[in-house]
Amino acid sequence: MKDTDSAARPSARDWVLTLAQYRDPSNWRSSFELAVTVIPFLALWVVACFVLPYSYIGAFAISALNGAFLLRLFIIQHDCGHASFLANRTLSDWIGRALGVLTLTPYDVWKRTHALHHGHHGNLDHRGIGDVMTLTVEEFKARGLWGRLRYRAYRHPVTMFVLGPSYLFLLQNRLPFGLMNAGSKYWISSMGTNLATATAVFTVYWFLGLGAVFLVFLPTTIVAASIGVWLFYVQHQFETTEWDTTEDWKLHDAALHGSSHYDLPSVLRWFTGNIGIHHVHHLYSRIPFYRLPEVLRDHEELVEQSRMTIWQSFKCASLDLWDEKSRRLVSFRAAAAL
Repeated sequence: MKDTDSAARPSARDWVLTLAQYRDPSNWRSSFELAVTVIPFLALWVVACFVLPYSYIGAFAISALNGAFLLRLFIIQHDCGHASFLANRTLSDWIGRALGVLTLTPYDVWKRTHALHHGHHGNLDHRGIGDVMTLTVEEFKARGLWGRLRYRAYRHPVTMFVLGPSYLFLLQNRLPFGLMNAGSKYWISSMGTNLATATAVFTVYWFLGLGAVFLVFLPTTIVAASIGVWLFYVQHQFETTEWDTTEDWKLHDAALHGSSHYDLPSVLRWFTGNIGIHHVHHLYSRIPFYRLPEVLRDHEELVEQSRMTIWQSFKCASLDLWDEKSRRLVSFRAAAAL
C-alpha cells in the first residue's frame, strides 16, 4: 500500500508546512457539526425509550443505530483534545469534558494518553500507552508458552473487537491507567466523569427502569466502542505500517507511513468524522475533521498513500506481529515460517 515513488514527492516533514494552511477551524462550522450530531443522538435516545415498553427489539435496534452518532460525538471530542475544534481552547476543552460523559471517556486522561500516542507512534521503544500492543516476531518467539498464549488471546478478533471495546470503555476508562501517578488532574477527570455518568445512568434507571439501561444505554455504547476500536486498529495495524527503534524513528515519517488512509463510502466518512484520513491527521493533528477532505481534494498524491478499502481492511485482523527484517506486519502463521 505504501507509495514507492516517494523520491519525486515531498518528504513527510515537508508536508507539515503545506498542511498548516488547513488548521484554522470555523466556529460556525464546528457549532453546526456539534448540533447535527448531538441533536439526533439525544432524539434517538428519546425515541428508543418511548419504543421500549412496546418492543424490546425495536428499542435495541434504535439504540444500536444510535451508536453511529455516539461515535461521531467521540470524533468531536477527539478534535477538542487536539485543540482543532474551536479557536477558544478553554471552551473546546469543556465541550470535550461534557462529551466524555456520553462517551464514557475521561477527557483529560484521554487527551494526555492520546498525545503520547501521537508523539511516539511507530517507535518500538515507546509502546504501551494509547496504542494497540504489538510485539515484534523476535519478541514473540522469545516469550514462554504462557506469554505467547496471552498475546495470541489479546490479538484474537473476538478479544480485540468484541470483548475488548466493552472492557475499555465500561471498565478500564473508570481509572486513569497510564497516568495513575501523574497528578490529581487525571484522577479528577476520571472520578468526575464517573460521577456524571453514574448520575445519568441512575436517572435513566429511576425513571425508565432497568430495561432502559440494558436496551438503550448499553447497545449505543457498545456499538460505538466496537466500531471505534476497529477504526483505531486499521488506522495503524496494516501490512505496510512503519515501526522503528528510537535510533531510526522519525516522527513525521511514522505519521505519514504508519497511518492508513481508510477510504470509506461517503455516509461512513460522515459518521466517522473523516478519521479514516488518518495519515493526514497524524501529520497535522490541528486540522479540524471537517477540513481533512479538503487536503485530499487539493493534494491528490496523498489519496493513494497507504490507502485501503473496507474489503482490504479485513485482512488487517489477521496481522499480529511486526517483522523487522521484511518491515511488514505479519500473521502468526507467517511468523512461524520465518
